[in-house]
Amino acid sequence: MPEITPRLDFQIGEKAEFSKTITESDVVMYAGLSGDFNPLHVDEEYAKTSRFGGRIAHGLLTTGLISAVVGMKLPGPGAIYLSQQLKFTGPVRIGDTITAVAQVAGWLPEKRIVTLKTDCFNQRGEQVIAGEAALLVEPAAG
Repeated sequence: MPEITPRLDFQIGEKAEFSKTITESDVVMYAGLSGDFNPLHVDEEYAKTSRFGGRIAHGLLTTGLISAVVGMKLPGPGAIYLSQQLKFTGPVRIGDTITAVAQVAGWLPEKRIVTLKTDCFNQRGEQVIAGEAALLVEPAAG
């Protein structure tokens, strides 16, 4: 496995993103993994009668895309969540392409804590999640 060197410097406004199209398989696998078989997610006939008019993806499945961008890109490998605040602002449907965006809002180098604005948007540019995260960035072991 390649050596991972965590970053220890960040600039306010710096950004990274990760995009993924949400599939039927994603929703079914997440239901099985989490145990959340809410019919809004897994039963089209039931979901058609809801305010959404059809099935929607699990909110926490979508937030996993935020985890991907912060764990792999910004701040990246070696960072660990301290907190994550979320506001779900719109539904995510099967077939939507969601882009998670992390943007540096604060950096405390003496404590190695980076604060990020964490938002998700669908393929139409509509915000579906608004949030903020704080992460601890550890120096490389050794």
